[in-house]
Amino acid sequence: MTAVSPTTSVPAFCEGIQYFGEPLPGFETYGKMPVIAEGNQAIADSADKAAVFQTLLAADALRYLTLQTTARKSSGHPGGFASIAEAYAALVMLGYKNILTEVGHHAPGFYSAMFLDRSLEKMGIHTVQQLGDRFRERHGLLGHLSGQIPGLLSPAGPLGQGQHFAMAAALLHRDTLFPFTVGDGGLGEPYVMSSMAHFHTAFPEVTNFLPVLVWNGFSQEHHSMVSTQSNDQMIDYWRGNGFTEVILVNAKDFDDQGQSGDYVDSTAFSLDQRLAFVGAVLQAVDEAARSALGGQRTVLIVKQLKGSGVHAHGSKSHNLYAHHTLDHEDVVGGLKKRALAPAAWELVRTNFARAGGGPAAEVAATESVRSLPELGELPLNEFPIGGDKQVATAAMGHLVAAVGQQDRSFLVSNADGNEASGISNINQALKVIHPTPDSLYNQSPTGQVYEPLSEDACSGLAAGLALMGSRSLWCSYESFAINGLPIWQTVTQAMAELRRPTPSTITLFTAGALEQGRNGWTHQRPEIEAYFAAMMRNGNIFPLFPSDANSIQVAYEWALTTKNKGITITASKSPLPIRTTFEQGRQGLQDGAVVLQETSGSQRVVFAVVGDMPLIPVFAAAEQLAEQGLGVRIVSVVNPRRLYRPHDVAWEACSESDGGFLDDAGFTRLFDSDALIGVTGGASSILEPIMLRSTAKRDTFAWKRGETAASPTEIMSFNGLTPEALIQRALELVGQELPR
Repeated sequence: MTAVSPTTSVPAFCEGIQYFGEPLPGFETYGKMPVIAEGNQAIADSADKAAVFQTLLAADALRYLTLQTTARKSSGHPGGFASIAEAYAALVMLGYKNILTEVGHHAPGFYSAMFLDRSLEKMGIHTVQQLGDRFRERHGLLGHLSGQIPGLLSPAGPLGQGQHFAMAAALLHRDTLFPFTVGDGGLGEPYVMSSMAHFHTAFPEVTNFLPVLVWNGFSQEHHSMVSTQSNDQMIDYWRGNGFTEVILVNAKDFDDQGQSGDYVDSTAFSLDQRLAFVGAVLQAVDEAARSALGGQRTVLIVKQLKGSGVHAHGSKSHNLYAHHTLDHEDVVGGLKKRALAPAAWELVRTNFARAGGGPAAEVAATESVRSLPELGELPLNEFPIGGDKQVATAAMGHLVAAVGQQDRSFLVSNADGNEASGISNINQALKVIHPTPDSLYNQSPTGQVYEPLSEDACSGLAAGLALMGSRSLWCSYESFAINGLPIWQTVTQAMAELRRPTPSTITLFTAGALEQGRNGWTHQRPEIEAYFAAMMRNGNIFPLFPSDANSIQVAYEWALTTKNKGITITASKSPLPIRTTFEQGRQGLQDGAVVLQETSGSQRVVFAVVGDMPLIPVFAAAEQLAEQGLGVRIVSVVNPRRLYRPHDVAWEACSESDGGFLDDAGFTRLFDSDALIGVTGGASSILEPIMLRSTAKRDTFAWKRGETAASPTEIMSFNGLTPEALIQRALELVGQELPR
């Protein structure tokens, strides 16, 4: 190790580095000046020896920072990224800055890259000391990638998600490459390959996203499930899933140290062989990038042992524990092996800062607000109260079609089919994306309706597009949407943290449990509403429950004006009565709820009703209660997030924060009563904001469980949602008896 004296020139950003090394042999020849010249954005030639040498230095710098940063907190995940450091360095040296990941555990490596290219200076991180100080700290560098880190395009947490962001970005930016790392552990998730396969079918011309498989033989705690595959089997797997160009670089082919096993550590090679391996990776990345940008479905596979160049190998390198301090012998050994000379650090930083035209925080596709076409005035159609029954979803579909016709980047996704959800008008206007044109099924290769039979693929692309700055709509049956919620939740959390405004991610959930009796419990899963009830406290989640075809139109109209929010619209596909005007619908969105009907009497019972179909037994019960002299007020709960108290919700911490809550006077006006009964066809937790604030005698009627039934009335009866049950409980709460 080099002893740094007071006279040694150490770049200021290196403050905090534990160990410096001697210059590598050849540095005087190949490190005299940055290989990315000032004013350039990439190396000129991937075969240039100086480019290869400086890419190796960059890979070692990434490994060093990843290990030291995680060891500062004895926490985090250095091993996975360490096995792909050469490929990441090569991407940057070739000028590609829009790099994403499917692997949340690669976070410290990505943070190290953002530090090296000076992106993290936007959050006050100027030195290696500050990099370690801020790692895994609030308002710092979270353990997994989030939406608040400058230069990073997307979050990363649960496996099987990163490809959605890369595909969405590629769809919006056709001339830009979007590489994303995917781990061989994450490859076991079914979503990764299936979502890319449907995307390839729907958008065969969009190939500018590049999977970079980190094939290191291990997942988090054991060998990966694909570790026993041969090279040919892995290549065949990707080709069998539609990738025409499969480029594999195997570190084993360059090993001159006799390492055992199929997976080896390139940092253990002699310097000549290290350079040979890095050169092969650099040229493979160059070839893969050109191929993807040139119209070929391409994957790059780098096969190298997990943990290469850090404190341990295999799954033992995945995670640091409390004993892995900066003084631990394994950590010290790993850092000393990767230590660079001060001049090498300066060289790497200069290259990274110049690559791609500047820091990722300035040049990445998501670092500016994407412009959107004006929608103009939506073609709203106000149906008369008391007129013919209307299908709410169809009324919204008319507006969705208009949005798509004004905004050609707008995309609608649906796994179960729009026609089955009462929104065939969307397909008729915007067409289902399919390589086979067919007017009977409204199919066209240039359509705007994305229909894979996967909720994850639907949710992922729609939510990814919103995160990347485009309008979208994810449609689903209420009972199946749960399969797409993990990625949607990831995006909404990222939007809450995001440093720029972006269109809200909007959903339409149809075919609720009360409509689906004949299909049995498989189609009766309104427990999903408990998911949204919990998420409301995040601050940027707004579950909407329009009461009719008028209410749903103004709900969608409002949702289109919002930024950085997750907005779910839940409605029936059955013809139902019109109960509100547009004015009432907008009042319900603003206040959280709106009065639909009120009668006077000796005592007042208030029904707080979530959804449209539950209003049917409530109106029937109200009529009979009024005949008995009770006053009844029916309140439609349209936007329950507005009914919380401000301190119940983390709204102030949200980007594009919304602090709109109904005040106490307004709450009293709506819900003051002798008895309050909350009614929902879904989870009772969606009524929590009301039950928290009310001081009246109160009770809830809600979904219990699914059962096969012949009609909505029968399934409501099975769950106790009947006029008779509502009447009996209302009378009990006000101290009256049922008439004999």
